[in-house]
Amino acid sequence: MDLGLTDRTYLVTGATRGLGFATARALVDDGANVVISGRTEESAARAAASLGERALGVAADNAAADTPARLVAAARDRFGRLDGVLISVGGPPPGTAADNTDEQWQAAFESVFLGAVRLARTAAAELDEGGVIGFVLSGSVYEPIAGLTVSNGLRPGLAGFAKSLANEVGPRGIRVLGVLPGRIGTDRMTQLDALSGDPEGSRARNSAAIPLGRYGTPAEFGRVAAFLLSPAASYVTGVMVPVDGGARHGF
Repeated sequence: MDLGLTDRTYLVTGATRGLGFATARALVDDGANVVISGRTEESAARAAASLGERALGVAADNAAADTPARLVAAARDRFGRLDGVLISVGGPPPGTAADNTDEQWQAAFESVFLGAVRLARTAAAELDEGGVIGFVLSGSVYEPIAGLTVSNGLRPGLAGFAKSLANEVGPRGIRVLGVLPGRIGTDRMTQLDALSGDPEGSRARNSAAIPLGRYGTPAEFGRVAAFLLSPAASYVTGVMVPVDGGARHGF
């Protein structure tokens, strides 16, 4: 299938590694240009270099108010167009309702929630018909995950924002959706398994609860995300798409 990605340009935040990088790789492999952001100039440049001439790396803080305008300008200056964004940020700190501090909640809100809202709002004003805004969220949109209380609090709110935005910009031919990774084998998942004190046992127990019987790979997530961002998914909007090996209990 031709996804129609050739020479289209996408912003992918938090894309120096993990799910964001895997999506950027899938986009580039199908002929798209990408602007990827990372926390430092060094990490962003290194990741972009590994993707080749179709990639540009930009250092950006998701919590900074000027980040959306800088990223959009970078895409237009380098590639002359912007066709979509995938908003991926690092996971909030683990913890329980009793453990997480006000400072952790505030920092996560600024980066994970408000930073995502700002970028989506800026992109919505810049995109033309056929544009797309994607959010990398979590299965916590539907079902709380033990030990990830901050994520459980913020991700469902972003899903609600995404649905509202989809309704508002749909008449302009712009799509908005969420991609919900389950247990994908990233550094973040390694960190979470390690918190149990028995990483191998945690992974085995979690894998046993997944119908496909294993963790997913970043590449598997990236291919789904690239499809959803592509013109091939032109009638998909306002939905949350799980990539979790069947782990979600509901339909």
